[in-house]
Order: sequence, then C-alpha cells, then structure tokens
Amino acid sequence: MRTRHLIALGLAAISLAAAGCGEEESGLQGEGDEAAQQEEAPAEEAQAPPETSGALKEKPKIAVPKTPAPKKLEVKDLVVGKGGTAKAGSQISVNYSGVAYSTGKEFDNSYDRGQPFDLQLGAGMVIPGWDQGLEGMKVGGRRQLTIPSELAYGPEGSPPDIKGGETLIFVIDLLGVQ
Repeated sequence: MRTRHLIALGLAAISLAAAGCGEEESGLQGEGDEAAQQEEAPAEEAQAPPETSGALKEKPKIAVPKTPAPKKLEVKDLVVGKGGTAKAGSQISVNYSGVAYSTGKEFDNSYDRGQPFDLQLGAGMVIPGWDQGLEGMKVGGRRQLTIPSELAYGPEGSPPDIKGGETLIFVIDLLGVQ
C-alpha cells in the first residue's frame, strides 16, 4: 500500500513539473503585461537556436537562379526563427555565406572561420542590403537576401572578389540578438 502512494506521488510530481515546463516553453504570457514581456526578452534572445533548425549548424549551399538579377532587395525566410527579433540598433550575431549572382562563386563566409560575425543592425557597419534585409528576423532563423548592387558595393565593387555592379546572394543565420 505504501509503495502505491509513493508511486502516485512521484507521478504527480513529474506531471506538475512537465506541465510547468510546457507553459514556459510555449511563451504564453498575459496580454498587457508588457513589463514582464520586456524583462523576459533578453533571456529568450540569449537562448540557442531551436533544435528544429538543425540546418543552421551547417554551411548553406546557395543556388543562383537562372533568371536575371533582381533590381530590388529580395528577402526570403528559409527557416523562421522563434527567438528574439532583430531591430535597428540591436546588437546581433550571425553566421553567413555570400555568393556572386553572376558566377555563383562564394566570396566570403563565417562558417569556415568558425567564428560568428557580430554587428549593430542599422548602424552602417555592413552593406545597406543587410541593414534592411535582416530587420524583423528572429533568432534561430535562416534568411536568404538577394541584394542588388545599389544596396551592396555599387559600381566600384569590392575587388578582387566582388566586381563592380554585382548582385549578391547571402544566406544568413541569426544566432543572437541583444
């Protein structure tokens, strides 16, 4: 009889712990409790990307379309993140790979260096296509940016790797937001 009570208590404790974890992970919060939402945001942003985005651990392969290069910035979410949101002024950490639209040749990536790239979004630390194209992205996401020359390196390019007037394609993984 005593063993049944101990087992029942143990199962009840496990059930309560699991129920508590479920609410925490779902991110449910009461509407109108903005102070609580803002206080919890940094912890959420500091978390590792969700496991559902296992592809983020690998360097992406970028396929260049056979269509003419676009004239405007194209933003495509390949994996939608679930963490904090990148906004102008945010300090962000990313992994990226970039290729030239005309050749498909990779000119730079952070994966091979084994070191993410940190920047302040919207501060002009990167090409305008990044500042515009990364805003609104969520931690744990992977986004492809196809950036026309005017929002990249312009008519001068960035010799020797990027010729003048080149459209660029980047795949960018958002690892963290502060």
